[in-house]
Amino acid sequence: MSEKIFFEGHYDKNSRARTGEIHLPHGIIQTPAFMPVGTNATVKAVPPEDLQAMGFRIILANTYHLYLRPGHELIRKAGGLHGFSGWRGNFLTDSGGFQVFSLAPFRKIVDEGVKFRSHIDGSSHFLTPEKIVDIQTAFNSDIQMQLDVCAPWGEADKKAWKAMMLTFEWGRKAKAQWEKAKHEGYQGKLFGIVQGNFYKELRKESAERTIEQDFPGIAIGGLSVGEPTEVFSEFLEYTAELLPNDKPRYLMGIGTPDYILEAVRNGIDIFDCVYPTRTARNGLLFTSSGQITIKKALYEDDFSPIDPECSCPVCLNHSRAYLRHLYRNGEILYSILATRHNLHFLGDLVRKIRLAILQDRFEEFRKDFLNRYFAQP
Repeated sequence: MSEKIFFEGHYDKNSRARTGEIHLPHGIIQTPAFMPVGTNATVKAVPPEDLQAMGFRIILANTYHLYLRPGHELIRKAGGLHGFSGWRGNFLTDSGGFQVFSLAPFRKIVDEGVKFRSHIDGSSHFLTPEKIVDIQTAFNSDIQMQLDVCAPWGEADKKAWKAMMLTFEWGRKAKAQWEKAKHEGYQGKLFGIVQGNFYKELRKESAERTIEQDFPGIAIGGLSVGEPTEVFSEFLEYTAELLPNDKPRYLMGIGTPDYILEAVRNGIDIFDCVYPTRTARNGLLFTSSGQITIKKALYEDDFSPIDPECSCPVCLNHSRAYLRHLYRNGEILYSILATRHNLHFLGDLVRKIRLAILQDRFEEFRKDFLNRYFAQP
């Protein structure tokens, strides 16, 4: 049996939402939890100490990008990602599987792994599931992900089956390599990934195979890849119900308030997405009454905070008019303030979600939040 790292807390009486704790080498994660994305071992525009102050205890970094630059051996010499970056919380590192999906013109998938050309300099590389484990071990990742194949929305069933089977085989090889690393003193945890595209029989088979491999945690992959919202919800619910209660559940690649609430409703514990930070830099800000686009002219003389209900330092000290001024002039401070606000908003949302679950009123909270968030102006 794999080491137990998830400890269940409270189950909401009216949904599958739950609280819990994930015990990792660099501290305990209270769940549900959102993980900011720091692709290059940095969350853009936010220093590590500010993330800590906002209450985040885990961030995501990307194996593919860090492998290409600056390289895993340099990061190993620096003391892993923690020594290299100064972040003292936990790191989850993606395997690069999503880049296999999103950078299709640069790669070729074979049974042994992925051949690809660097998007930086065109150099050739070959990544196997074993090498991906070795790279993430060099990073000293607290959670590392197996290499997987994410099939796109609309994929034919035969290709989806092939992607699912490769993910299973690569998971088996990754688990064996991770066990070797453990014997050598590595303390990070390996998560398996459920694939299967949008075929329920494949999802079921993938979940069963992944559970049999007995990873410390299980991720749901291959959702939020362009499918309609109702299809996302249907396959999330179906897949989540197949997973065991005694392991942490990670839904990969979601980070809008509505998708977070849908994930928690289905018993998901952790989730990540670049959306809140990327869109902040591009002018989109979260509020309790929905998203606003700060570059619009109606905010030119709006001296109210981004969100009157938000307690972040940005909302306490700056107006929409000032944020719009910074954005239109290309000031670096805009990206700093906007990113801090969006991350604080999501961090505060998951704290409120945890409280609602503990009080058995998650469904009431979810409906009230969405009614306001999507209310017509």
